[in-house]
Amino acid sequence: MTLSKVIVGLSGGVDSSVAALLLLEQGYSVEGLFMKNWDEQAPDGRCLWEADVEDALQVCEKLDIKLNTIDLSLAYWDSVFSHFLEEYKIGRTPNPDILCNQEIKFRSFLEHAFALGAEFIATGHYTRIHKTNGVCHLLKGVDANKDQSYFLCRLDQSQLARALFPVGGLHKPEVRALARKAGLVTHDKKDSTGICFVGERPFRDFLRRYIPEKTGEIRTPDGTTIGTHEGVFYYTLGQRQGLGIGGVKGADEEPWYVVGKDIEQNILYVVQGHDHPLLYSQTLTASDMHWIAGTAPALPLACAAKTRYRQADQSCVIESMTDRQVLVRFTEKQRAVTPGQYVVFYHSDDCFGGGIIESTS
Repeated sequence: MTLSKVIVGLSGGVDSSVAALLLLEQGYSVEGLFMKNWDEQAPDGRCLWEADVEDALQVCEKLDIKLNTIDLSLAYWDSVFSHFLEEYKIGRTPNPDILCNQEIKFRSFLEHAFALGAEFIATGHYTRIHKTNGVCHLLKGVDANKDQSYFLCRLDQSQLARALFPVGGLHKPEVRALARKAGLVTHDKKDSTGICFVGERPFRDFLRRYIPEKTGEIRTPDGTTIGTHEGVFYYTLGQRQGLGIGGVKGADEEPWYVVGKDIEQNILYVVQGHDHPLLYSQTLTASDMHWIAGTAPALPLACAAKTRYRQADQSCVIESMTDRQVLVRFTEKQRAVTPGQYVVFYHSDDCFGGGIIESTS
């Protein structure tokens, strides 16, 4: 008996390819859907999506399933990229992948899949869903090195109820082995890294196309000017590379790190040493809180948190919440916590919510 119809978001990578393979083996009626989210040529003249859609097509031919395509580049610009630019303009460091999952992959894609007759959508994310008492819990992927629950922290119950994550219970080598055994062209394809619309180019070169340079001073916390920068919005807290600081009189040989940005005065503040105290903070405030279960937990709440992807879980207490803004206190001081990024909360493997980091102390 054929099970429900599922449309898999095929990116042209190995993970989504194996997601489709596994669903077919489980008896689902499967179709693929390739989302074109960015319409631009790379610096070498290639269209950033052409190779991926060709790989997705070959996977569908091998699996004997239909490949649908949809151009979501306008929706991506309006819902994700415009926000990304506005955040950089005010000196913050956004995470477009989280917003892309919320607004594009699990909203626009979901709506289009339903229009095609699907009951569920599936992706190649390394995460899992567990349902208890009618509530969908978002769990970490079994492969700790690939877990992507951090990027899905803003999904809600209606989205999770219609989502499947077939590779969430596998490790990456297992996924590649399955793809190789099935003869899928993506079996040895390199994993994509970084932000999809940047491609293979320096990030600052990409950003200056949209945000003009604005030269200013680089200073130490005591106000000493030691260099110049091209615009504070090009830099992020904790950054070491690309500062262009040469030998500074009276300073030792330790590398310099960004520790602060004065947007109004266009001043970039730096310190020396990876473990300088000014790079660390004990607390943060986060806004625009989203709770996956649909309701806020009782506070104060002891739990764990990540302030960036791939970070080990950090012990903390969510102390209070007012008007969707929370105060979080960490057991140990955290390095380079960055406004604009997300703090994401966990109980063991259960990702239960997150919000946008506003400030630290």
